[in-house]
Amino acid sequence: MIVWDHGVWQPIGDPQETYKAGKLKFTLIGEKLSGDWTLVRTHLRGSGDKEQWLLIKERDQQARPASEFDVVAELPKSVLSDATIGDKTTRKTVKKPKAVKPEPTALPEQLAPQLATLVDKVPAGDWRYEIKFDGYRILARIDNGQVRLLTRNGHDWTAKLPLQAKALAEMKLDGSWLDGEVVVLNDNGFPDFQGLQNAFEIGRSVDIIYFVFDAPFLHDADQRELPVEDRRAALQKALGRKSRQIVRFSEAFTANPQDIVESACALSLEGVIGKRAGSPYVSRRSPDWIKLKCRLRQGFVIIGYTQPQGSRSGFGALLLGVYDDKELVYAGRVGTGFNQANLKLFHGQLQKIERKTSPLGKSLTAAQAWGVHWVEPTLVCEAEFAEWTREGAVRQAAFIAMRTDKPATEIVREQPQSPKASKPASEKKTRSADSSVAGVKITHPDRVIDKDSGTRKLELVQFYERISDWILPFLRNRPVSLLRAPEGVGGEQFFQKHAERLAIPNIRHLDPELDPGHARLMEIDSTAALIGAAQMGAIELHTWGATTDRIETPDLFILDLDPDPALPWKSMVEATQLTLSVLDELGLEAFLKTSGGKGMHIVVPLARKDDWETVKAFAKAIAQFMAQQLPERITATMGPKNRVGKIFVDYLRNTRGASTVAAYSVRARPGLPVSVPIARDELTSLHGSQEWTVANLLERLEGFKGDPWAGYAHRQRITAKMWKQLGSKKP
Repeated sequence: MIVWDHGVWQPIGDPQETYKAGKLKFTLIGEKLSGDWTLVRTHLRGSGDKEQWLLIKERDQQARPASEFDVVAELPKSVLSDATIGDKTTRKTVKKPKAVKPEPTALPEQLAPQLATLVDKVPAGDWRYEIKFDGYRILARIDNGQVRLLTRNGHDWTAKLPLQAKALAEMKLDGSWLDGEVVVLNDNGFPDFQGLQNAFEIGRSVDIIYFVFDAPFLHDADQRELPVEDRRAALQKALGRKSRQIVRFSEAFTANPQDIVESACALSLEGVIGKRAGSPYVSRRSPDWIKLKCRLRQGFVIIGYTQPQGSRSGFGALLLGVYDDKELVYAGRVGTGFNQANLKLFHGQLQKIERKTSPLGKSLTAAQAWGVHWVEPTLVCEAEFAEWTREGAVRQAAFIAMRTDKPATEIVREQPQSPKASKPASEKKTRSADSSVAGVKITHPDRVIDKDSGTRKLELVQFYERISDWILPFLRNRPVSLLRAPEGVGGEQFFQKHAERLAIPNIRHLDPELDPGHARLMEIDSTAALIGAAQMGAIELHTWGATTDRIETPDLFILDLDPDPALPWKSMVEATQLTLSVLDELGLEAFLKTSGGKGMHIVVPLARKDDWETVKAFAKAIAQFMAQQLPERITATMGPKNRVGKIFVDYLRNTRGASTVAAYSVRARPGLPVSVPIARDELTSLHGSQEWTVANLLERLEGFKGDPWAGYAHRQRITAKMWKQLGSKKP
């Protein structure tokens, strides 16, 4: 048995009465099946004298002749996995007995991995050591028979690793998140990074082994707060005899730590990973996981190349760079470690991205830049080297491989740290309360504000600091309301529209006349104010649809498409496209952003001409027009009972004093999703409105070329013709 489709069904008429009459009519809204259907009771009797019913597809826009389209043959796979009826991997979804400790919990959709801190020597204390695999970090989400294999940045590589996904599916590990590394072993049984890349390039996943070393979730149990040795023991037991040649448990070593490191280096391994005994699993870089490298090695941004000398073809050396803050700085060059095949391949890639000027923040000397062909800083390579020079360049560098799993903007100089003394987990103290960001003191920095991602308060504050250039244009000059959750996503939440007596650091207090009879409204007009709000427990930031200088004439209206949660995502995409079509017919340019929840926000900028009543009435007219045209799919009436199987076009946010979550604001929901502006042509490629979170948004922002809201301007006016097109009148 498989789950072939999912969605909602809507009865046509009274379902109890039509069932009694033997003719039950309904509408299906699914990923595969849509349109109107009828179940008709026949006079035939089956085994056990059971009634027989005939399913008939009504003649509507979704109907297609059976001779032209067999939906089961065309779309045979489960909507939850790649399984098909009769597939050996197909099985009933049977939940394992739930562990008593830790408590069962819902499996999060996304999970960021724990990262290791580079150190310069073996630390004292109780540590567990494993091989540092020379491969790609992969997390596996396994639920309801569906396996997804994701990179550390959240990219789905399941299609690249079909055999590994199939092996995991057969191991009956539903309700689990596993952490590990995919590698290819050479003839001596050691990891071979170039061999791994070759395997991906030719699509030969049979050579790739998935070494699993942790289980943040296992059989529906959240294990992140358990000691690392307990998590690994539970993982090893769960794998048991079910381990495959292609999926293996990563063993730890119990010898003297210094001997382990020396042995790893003698075998030409990259190094070892140490994990502090008793430590939990956290979705961030942590001193509880350390890495000791045999030889200095890291990723570099390729910024240029030189001409080959003598009989060499392709290029002579690659010029390397790393980011220092947001500036790209020179890090030396690498000219060894290449063979003829990759010299030719890489040269072709480099020629395609050549540029006339240096991408560096500071110019090189004439000698350093002589004969260099500059390239766009988009490619990343891995190199090992003897040391860093005083000038910040690598010495005796050798090329290892190109890397596609790390964005260029994340490449920085890795600085080894002195390891911290080990303490039992029960004795660890919260980080000092004097942490500060943008000049604002951050209290309780280590408080976990989202259990699903493990994000701490300090990390959320730092996230807002890093995206301040993107979010501040949407906050400045507008009253802001804060959704505060001092105890985190799972605790009490409340809105705050006025400054009242709470001293929010650096917040701007607006003129009392903007909201007579109340405490003053607030504005966030600087990074310091943004951080101040986050310090006081604000997670979400909501803004008015008007600026403070002309508060009575909105400069935009918003249509918030809010679906029945049971509807498939494709219904939201279709409703968004329909709404955009209506706006296009009216001659209004609109812009999209994910809500960070279930729906989509459509933003229509306006010239500051009409008052609140008029703008709200116009947004309502659009919603009612759509509901009249598509009553089976759209509703303009709020309330859960009115949107069963439908999408509510919410126009009520266009009232004076109402607000909508700002672009680039985090949402106070599990996983900490973010409301993100998108281009119209990105809509059909989205997998949901929570596609971006605090864990992966920076990758989009730092690698995004062009403005998804290019052309946004407050010049549009609501005209008499538009009112007439909607069959409505201006109030």
